[in-house]
Amino acid sequence: MKLSVIIVSYNVKHYVEQCLISLRRALSGIDAEMFVVDNHSHDGTVELLRAQFPEVRVVASNHNLGFARANNIAIRQSQSEYVLLLNPDTVVAENTIAECIGFMDEHPKAGGLGARMLRADGNDAKESRRGLPTPAVAFYKMSGLCSRFPRSRRFGHYYMGYLPWDEPAQIEVISGAFCFLRRAAIDEVGLLDEDFFMYGEDIDLSYRLLRGGYENWYLPTKILHYKGESTQKSSFRYVHVFYDAMLIFFRKHYSHASLFFTIPIKAAIYGKALVELCRMQLSRARRSMGFVSKRASQPAYYVFIGTAQHLDTCRQLANAKGLDAQFVEGNEESLPEGHLNMSLPSERDVYVVYDIEAYRFQSIFRIFSSRPVEWVAMGTFLPEERIIITTEEVLK
Repeated sequence: MKLSVIIVSYNVKHYVEQCLISLRRALSGIDAEMFVVDNHSHDGTVELLRAQFPEVRVVASNHNLGFARANNIAIRQSQSEYVLLLNPDTVVAENTIAECIGFMDEHPKAGGLGARMLRADGNDAKESRRGLPTPAVAFYKMSGLCSRFPRSRRFGHYYMGYLPWDEPAQIEVISGAFCFLRRAAIDEVGLLDEDFFMYGEDIDLSYRLLRGGYENWYLPTKILHYKGESTQKSSFRYVHVFYDAMLIFFRKHYSHASLFFTIPIKAAIYGKALVELCRMQLSRARRSMGFVSKRASQPAYYVFIGTAQHLDTCRQLANAKGLDAQFVEGNEESLPEGHLNMSLPSERDVYVVYDIEAYRFQSIFRIFSSRPVEWVAMGTFLPEERIIITTEEVLK
């Protein structure tokens, strides 16, 4: 078997549903298997998967095992040349998997690769290419030098902002959201470290691949990563788990570093965590007192683009939810640039929802990434399921 795709889910039923729909298209003609390891969801995820995706091997845990342990369970059960670890809040393009396999076949020294991840507004996600958080790199990141000099090979190394986005490049850290791995490599360096409950395990595995003599690559094949639907990043738990993971990695691989490095880095990690917590509390307080931006205070505007038949369904859903929306008939042939030439309101958030039977995912990604606008985000309409998915909500 060529490929095993492994998804770990937790209470993101419709996002993992959309992810699997995109995988069905991307895996056409490829000898592959799909696993979903569910970490004890209580939203009906397991029942939906078993009813609608009989080809998927579902592992329904009675406990929340964490990301690393859940992935390892499926990796041990899988039988394939390559393994793809994929977040449930991602969508892959129709050409993504074939391009990754072709690249790995042509680069036998590649232990793994990551993709060009897009945010919902079409902008590139910085996490698509990362450098190892060595003591110096971690200090530059925590101190703000990385964000101030993003294209610097020294100060901006954490996000490797000096690399071109549209060309393959060797990187150091592959994101766990889309982590395409060579089976022989992980057999040699080991599976995910289960000391990491969530976050940091991708950094650790990437580091071990490099130490094992393999190369880590970035490939500019596009995927969507909602980044946030599978985890609540505005919670105390997120801050605690994320920065604890950074400390685990630092203790594991840099415990030999001198106190000159260790004390400032640990202080920076704890300081950054405290700043994030204070920022979140202040943001909540401001919202509770009504201090929000003008755009955030306005209801979102929706634009639906698709076939006439499916637009009727979207109109029914929009009316039932009281959405302010417009409906545009079109497909890839009749309206190849989608919403780009439309006049959209700038005073409030806009969701452009594409009918996935009128547009391929790769075409939707192309449209959004060619001209990103911060307040205009992509959404999708899944006709068979009669649901609308955006980065913020699921409408059905």
